[in-house]
Amino acid sequence: MSKQELVVLGQETADGCCPTLLTAPLDEEAATGLAKVFKALGDPVRLRLLSIIASRDGGEICVCDLTPAFDLSQPTISHHLKLLKQAGLIDSERRGTWVYYRLLPESTDRLAAVLTRPTDRATEPAGTTS
Repeated sequence: MSKQELVVLGQETADGCCPTLLTAPLDEEAATGLAKVFKALGDPVRLRLLSIIASRDGGEICVCDLTPAFDLSQPTISHHLKLLKQAGLIDSERRGTWVYYRLLPESTDRLAAVLTRPTDRATEPAGTTS
């Protein structure tokens, strides 16, 4: 696995919105940033971790509650959490000896927005263009 730093998704443009995949071709920088986020989500363990964190009542979960959900060592779980954090999908806070994780909904909202078809194109039949 590479030691590349993951980039936070969706640096917003001046008008406060980022283009979707269907409104404009991605430039190289945007594609590279998105690919790193998708790479972070491309592992089943990280996808499950994100799902567990996101669906937790109260919006956060202790790492001590995450580890038993997997047949993996604590250092391996911590590594996966670190990659999700570097991708800008989660944040953490240390409280005493434990670390608590929470979803960064603005990141998943931006990711969803990038993948969402614009409303004016959502009702067009496949294969047609405006």
